[in-house]
Amino acid sequence: MDTSTTPLLPKRRQLLTATIAGAGLASSFGITRQAFAKPTAISYGQGSIDPIFTAGYVALAQDYFAEENLDVSYLDSQSGPRTNQLLAAKQILIGATAAIEAPKLTIAGKPASLIFGFDRRMTYANVLVRKKDYDAGKITRLEDLAGERIGATQPGSVTALMADYLVETVGIADSVEIRPLGDLATMLGALKTGSVTATMATASMMSEAINEGWAVPIFDGLQEDKWNALIGGDVPGIAAYTLQETIDKQPEKIQGFVNAMVKAQHYINHHSSQEITDIIYQPYLSSLSKQSVQDAVQAYKQSVWLADNFIHEEAYNRMLGIMGDDRLLSNEALKTAPYSRCVDMSFVQRARDAMA
Repeated sequence: MDTSTTPLLPKRRQLLTATIAGAGLASSFGITRQAFAKPTAISYGQGSIDPIFTAGYVALAQDYFAEENLDVSYLDSQSGPRTNQLLAAKQILIGATAAIEAPKLTIAGKPASLIFGFDRRMTYANVLVRKKDYDAGKITRLEDLAGERIGATQPGSVTALMADYLVETVGIADSVEIRPLGDLATMLGALKTGSVTATMATASMMSEAINEGWAVPIFDGLQEDKWNALIGGDVPGIAAYTLQETIDKQPEKIQGFVNAMVKAQHYINHHSSQEITDIIYQPYLSSLSKQSVQDAVQAYKQSVWLADNFIHEEAYNRMLGIMGDDRLLSNEALKTAPYSRCVDMSFVQRARDAMA
């Protein structure tokens, strides 16, 4: 696991230097000492290295966390299940990964709530195949995967869940093997070498493989008509979440974190994909090609990201429907994790009210 923290950027150093230098002067004008208190350290884990998490990267790169007096240690928590493990063990204070992880953690006995929505569609529900198989007419639609292997990250992950859901929807679930491969890079490698016939894929994975000329999607969930035909409407894909205990005992930290993320979303809403890519690529996404990152950011801006970061009850309930029927959990178990228990949009509301 990559436990490296975010490098201190020049802008942030200037901010802290100015704060220290001005402390004595400010006190003479009656500004409270709290304004110059030592930043509060919090740990934040994102479930993979992917442009879908751009709001988090922008908040880090633009020092929005520092503006909220937070010293954020960022790490790649590698997957949804791993993010849940770290959150449950209190090794991170806040996680960002598949929204399904909050109800999963709640049902497992560690009540958790979604506090910030990134998107309205599961952008890792795309299915890639090798171009040579597609061009030969061997694999051109989901139904052609009967008897084949599909790559996902880990058992119980959202990529595995969506693979199950898609093959069940088209009636081939009994004959398909969902193979856990660990991470996104390994999934692409397994498809390229033929270890699997298809793989679940994020937008940046699709862009990279398509630009390299060796893969094509047979299900592109970024296309709204195709998504709605199989899924039926909005579903929260990626979200930030934390333990209910943290919300109860440390609400000021959660509010500061969400404030910074809402500022980041505002930046995203009002800047081009190139401008966004330029500030996040080198420090956070340089393991991917820059063009694939910019392509993904552009696609997400057009039809995926939530401009206001609100997760609505109808979308949440649609997500529970995908999780249920024993694909991931029983319908009875999911009844114990309703919207009112597992989603808290009050922090987003306060952040947006403050920006109005």
